[in-house]
Amino acid sequence: MSNRLNRLALGLLAAALGGVIQLGAIQTASANEGAARASEAKALASADVSADASAAPRRPASSAAKGPYYVDFRARTAASWGHTFVWYGKTSERAVEVAGLTPAGDVGTYMLGYLTWVPSETGASYGDLDPQYLTAHYKVYLNEADAKRVFAYIKHLQASSPVWNAYTTNCTGFIGEIAEYMGLKTPSRWTRPEEYINELKKLNSGRQMVRLSEQ
Repeated sequence: MSNRLNRLALGLLAAALGGVIQLGAIQTASANEGAARASEAKALASADVSADASAAPRRPASSAAKGPYYVDFRARTAASWGHTFVWYGKTSERAVEVAGLTPAGDVGTYMLGYLTWVPSETGASYGDLDPQYLTAHYKVYLNEADAKRVFAYIKHLQASSPVWNAYTTNCTGFIGEIAEYMGLKTPSRWTRPEEYINELKKLNSGRQMVRLSEQ
């Protein structure tokens, strides 16, 4: 009788211990599941924040601060010793304005007499719009207010229509006046066109933004 009671007590004890162990396992699993859900919720919240951050407007790239207008000092090959001129306009538009000083008529004829004063032209000449003849260029940018002033000055130079002379009032001297008005340092007007543009860029340390209000 005593042995049967002992076996019964041991069975009850084992059942009780099994229940405790099973309950602990259930609680542990529940805790692990709760932690997993919390971790998942945290990850989702982090993803939402990241999505919001990526959707937020970004600051414009530094290149966008250059300015919406430009003047491009250019040199190209020519039948004589070359030619310098400027392109100018708005960066968002394909159309460009061209200004440069050339003798009216056959350039070759007038190059024989450096001190000969002849009528001039101040617009685009043959080859100014063809990239295959380009030998050098230096492009600088302007804000709208400064561009209006510079473009008006270019029109003024064109309207004054100076006579052309290879030694004194030549193409490099013409674009040099534009560069000086913009506050840029300029080489000698007797420098060959390609060298003139490269030296113009070097003298101004390749700066890309010009502000007349700072001059």
